[in-house]
Amino acid sequence: GLGQVDASTTNVLTVEDPIEYELPGIGQTQVNAKIELDFARALRAILRQDPDVIMIGEIRDFETAQIAIQASLTGHLVLATLHTNDAPSAVTRLTDMGVEPFLLSSSLLGVLAQRLVRKLCPACRTQDEKGRWHAVGCPSCASSGYKGRTGIYELMVADSAIQNLIHSRAAESQLFVTAERAGMRTMREDGERLIGSGITSLEELMRVTRE
Repeated sequence: GLGQVDASTTNVLTVEDPIEYELPGIGQTQVNAKIELDFARALRAILRQDPDVIMIGEIRDFETAQIAIQASLTGHLVLATLHTNDAPSAVTRLTDMGVEPFLLSSSLLGVLAQRLVRKLCPACRTQDEKGRWHAVGCPSCASSGYKGRTGIYELMVADSAIQNLIHSRAAESQLFVTAERAGMRTMREDGERLIGSGITSLEELMRVTRE
């Protein structure tokens, strides 16, 4: 995310609710309902400061989405979060808010979906005769069998095929199939890398990626 952007040569501004991490060299703005500073109003204000990169804590409504799309179309790199089940459904979420598909297809670069899985406690995890790792539980992990969390990811790149599907209002299932053919790994598939090494269990992965 923003950690990959060189803030020394790039003007990076954010709108967040709340600001969770202080980032050096980056201008951060927190929304404030008391003074009616919502995402849309804060976005308009920071766009007047001519940023190169804008990070929006969450797109919750059409007004914020519309400003984000327009900022993207006028040469800004816009990073934002949405609440969806997977990467392709971000397109449906935005169009359901009222974003025109032809504008979205012209501005979207990609969608990275993520979920957190619990990590097996290294002090008590156990391996069965087939080499599969399981949670046990001990004082170190408060008898849960897990300690800490790590991410699993799903990246949909908005290549020309995906852009064409967005433009033509294709079904979410078509987006998913096309993205998979282009190399997208689902979160469940990505999580499989954590099972063999004993970082998490199959049970935990299935629980988190349950449809």
